[in-house]
Amino acid sequence: VQLVESGGGLVQPGGSLRLSCAAAGFTFSNYGMNWYRQAPGKVREWVAGITSAGGSTNYAGSVKGRFTISRDNAKNTVYLQMNSLKPEDTAVYYCNAYIRWTDYWGQGIQVTVSS
Repeated sequence: VQLVESGGGLVQPGGSLRLSCAAAGFTFSNYGMNWYRQAPGKVREWVAGITSAGGSTNYAGSVKGRFTISRDNAKNTVYLQMNSLKPEDTAVYYCNAYIRWTDYWGQGIQVTVSS
């Protein structure tokens, strides 16, 4: 299983970023996918999840209404569109797949929201 995030960077408050996670090594369309994040000095927290076919999504309260998770099963990719970013969204963001009782993680990508 391989998960590779891209699209992070530095953005001003109120700005937008779109993260991508390219998946390989498993049948992507069979599994739900998640995004997590970890801010400095804090535990890793769940941000958003999407079902295998993309028909259902869920969000943490802190990002609901600002972030959108989506997926393209033809491209084996899951996305996280982040709008109205706040300094408290600064964190390393991780793509996650839970496959056969095992959590798989990408390497993480830094998102920094600062003026």
